Amino acid sequence: MEPYIFMEKNGIHIIDLQKTIVKIDEAAAAMKQIAKSGRKVLFVATKKQAKELVAEQVKSVGMPYVTERWPGGMLTNFPTIRKAVKKMLSIDKMAKDPSWDNLSKREKLQIERQRAKLEKILGSIADLTRLPAALFIVDVMKEKIAVREAQRLGIPVFAIVDTNSNPNGIDFVIPANDDASQSIKLIVKAMVDAVGEGLNERKAERKDEEEAPRKKPRKKIRKEVPEPEIAEEEVEEEVEEEAEEDLEDIEDIDETEEEEE
Repeated sequence: MEPYIFMEKNGIHIIDLQKTIVKIDEAAAAMKQIAKSGRKVLFVATKKQAKELVAEQVKSVGMPYVTERWPGGMLTNFPTIRKAVKKMLSIDKMAKDPSWDNLSKREKLQIERQRAKLEKILGSIADLTRLPAALFIVDVMKEKIAVREAQRLGIPVFAIVDTNSNPNGIDFVIPANDDASQSIKLIVKAMVDAVGEGLNERKAERKDEEEAPRKKPRKKIRKEVPEPEIAEEEVEEEVEEEAEEDLEDIEDIDETEEEEE
């Protein structure tokens, strides 16, 4: 982090705020383009002083976020996470069905507990139907598993990086104090505003396209062009021990409920 440090005073490293401003602008411009393209940015902030701030602001633009605990393997084993999300949605559908009233109190309690566990882990990412286009992270040291998974899959990482962290491997570094709530709030607001601008521009462009008079397409001689072969992305099978434990918790949630009973 030396390039981003202005000076050291009484053993405390002071960040060069001029460089922070430049990096915020760069990150915001990139974030705006991602939102404008219709893709999702996943916000990750599980530390105490950041979770409520992030959840409150990110909700306003409809982006997914993780503020309770990063479920290990969420990106590298995304199909398993989606399976758990579908299970949660099926419980919601079941609760609205007339047959719900025919269940006993004990059965309802078990299902409701199961739903609560899934909600705590996956509630904010229920609408994430595919891998996010980017991650925004508060504190790369605390969220190291999330950073590692994103890097493994080639997903760009935006992050608030403090002087005690390593910025290498982070695509958009924002040097700042990741422990100060005001610092976090200011930077997250800049990112959320950029996402909001991108979404508004996307909406305006779509509206213009719909209102524009449709022209009759000219007849063209089509040449048969062979479709390019899309190489499947190879993802490493090895996942950190913590990630495997998290996935087992999600998959075996039914068994856990029975043991508790």
